[in-house]
Amino acid sequence: MWFAFWFVIPFLLLFPFFFYCFRTRNANLAFKLKRFWARIILFFSFLYPSIKYKSKKYKLPSPCIIVCNHTSYLDIVLSPLFIDHTAVYMAKAELLKVPLFKYFFVYLDIPVNRKSMTGSHKAFVDAGKKLDEGLSVVIYPEGTISSEGKLRPFKNGAFKLAIEKQVPIVAAVNLNNWKFLQNGGFFKSNGSPGIPKIIVGDVIETKGLTEENINEIKEKVFNFTQAELEKYHGKQN
Repeated sequence: MWFAFWFVIPFLLLFPFFFYCFRTRNANLAFKLKRFWARIILFFSFLYPSIKYKSKKYKLPSPCIIVCNHTSYLDIVLSPLFIDHTAVYMAKAELLKVPLFKYFFVYLDIPVNRKSMTGSHKAFVDAGKKLDEGLSVVIYPEGTISSEGKLRPFKNGAFKLAIEKQVPIVAAVNLNNWKFLQNGGFFKSNGSPGIPKIIVGDVIETKGLTEENINEIKEKVFNFTQAELEKYHGKQN
């Protein structure tokens, strides 16, 4: 409830500025506002993120596809802190039902209807257009939030799109976010202050790759993510 309070109240105060971004399609300003909003949420929720980069270069390629494991709603809040340029998000279409918040997905971000093959295809077509416009795209290839940080199988979409558009992939590993904001809804899950930890991997180039390389790239990102999780938590059954 404490986290929800600091999520909602700053959002309501910032909404007129967000709405200006929506109406003018100013994705750059909207992302900067998201980063500012995220810092407010984290500060008042007593969450102090630790972000480490495998590469010494902080600057991410633009555009690129940022691929993250999905352990908590906190994953999305934290992501603007390690993404240094404008990015849009692919997320479940159910968020279109949330008052005011839905405008992110009407004007800027990309809703995915996971129950429809046509809807999923349209989402990736829209993501391709965003990449063509020079915007990066954040995709959670598990397709849903995992239970207690356990990694689920990755879907092909993010990797197929990266190869089609010949843009780099950057993998980010959320190590322990679920411990600070569990999935499950009000009164059914726990939250606590602490230090969420994220590892940002090296850039994976896709230039010259074809559809035959989709599984190879997917496995590379999956294995990197799994290895970092095991390094932090130990092997999980």
